[in-house]
Amino acid sequence: MRIDDDGMLDGATFIPSPNCDERPQGCAIDLVVIHSISLPPGEFGGCGVIELFTNTLDASAHPYYQGISGLKVSSHFFVNREGRVFQFVPTVKRAWHAGVSTWRGREKCNDFSVGIELEGTDFIPFAAEQYDALKALTLAIFEKYPGCGIAGHSEIAPGRKTDPGPFFDWNRYRGALEKLSS
Repeated sequence: MRIDDDGMLDGATFIPSPNCDERPQGCAIDLVVIHSISLPPGEFGGCGVIELFTNTLDASAHPYYQGISGLKVSSHFFVNREGRVFQFVPTVKRAWHAGVSTWRGREKCNDFSVGIELEGTDFIPFAAEQYDALKALTLAIFEKYPGCGIAGHSEIAPGRKTDPGPFFDWNRYRGALEKLSS
């Protein structure tokens, strides 16, 4: 995997989201934020996440959707349970994934981060294919934007967010990255 100068990942399925804008002038990308999402909650394989990120979610399709159908959110990337990578926003643009957030004393993490959503919940382990895709995707981000840190959504928005949740294996993820970088 490789990210080009326009912020596009080769091999990803690109589905453009309108929920993005320009990054602040001169703001370097130096953070990767790991999230998890499933729509409807706890269900995998549907189109709910894609529809949410593209503002096409049908509020009548599931009772949960009534409370989120008007949200304007996105992420740069989404990795489904099979390890397929979707891209919604070029990395050179600001995706709307972090919300009110702080990392190392800096607010507005959307300004300087790349957001990756994993299809999952706080209650179910993630799939091996997701870890493999996440590792390759993270390495592509690191190659394009050296010096990036990594944080979970729960770390940058404590008390407000819990994802990627207790079933995300940070040791497995960071260990795989360390093995490749040494």
